[in-house]
Amino acid sequence: MKRILALVAATTLLSGAAFAQSVSEKTGVNSVLGIAPATQDFVKEAATSDMLEIQAAQIAQQKGNASEQKFAAQMIADHTKTTNDIKGLIASGAVKAELPTALDSSSQKKLDDLKAAKPEYFAATYDPMQVSAHKDAVSLFERYAKGGDNAKLKDWAGKTLPALQHHLDMAQQMNDARRNATVGSSTGGPASSMDTSRSSNAMGGGSTTAPAGSAK
Repeated sequence: MKRILALVAATTLLSGAAFAQSVSEKTGVNSVLGIAPATQDFVKEAATSDMLEIQAAQIAQQKGNASEQKFAAQMIADHTKTTNDIKGLIASGAVKAELPTALDSSSQKKLDDLKAAKPEYFAATYDPMQVSAHKDAVSLFERYAKGGDNAKLKDWAGKTLPALQHHLDMAQQMNDARRNATVGSSTGGPASSMDTSRSSNAMGGGSTTAPAGSAK
């Protein structure tokens, strides 16, 4: 009886530790501390990021300007490839994890915002979102490439990272060009939340922090 109770207690502790790790990843604590995500957390976040990037890019191809449409075409191609890479690793048995079947609530909200944005104000939502999303993705892949617990997935994350860093550079250039173009404009649309926070900080407001989802 004592042995059974000990096993139950050990199982509870292990389950609690796994749950805590997942929560710390979801809330961004792991990112701040530079802690590698668990394999399941990494796969879920990378795959969710891929889904969001592809669907957001499809909207950008309809509502975006020429620069955003070109960027979106590359996002669809690269994130489709990383999606297929992850599926292949799981199908081969090299990685044991479950893929998400739909966007989480946070990602769905971002997609809904893009769908609701008028074409003339689309850039103010899409461009900053791409900067933030790719900062998250770079953090996610960097951390797993350094400390992930699956050797093959860890190697893949490291090889994929340069493409994500290139995506981030592209997104930052696109967003900077948008912001520079609207300086002094009297007809600019609603400011993005990122632009608003920058303005608040510049005027002595509270500080904000940013964090990876995927894809290549």
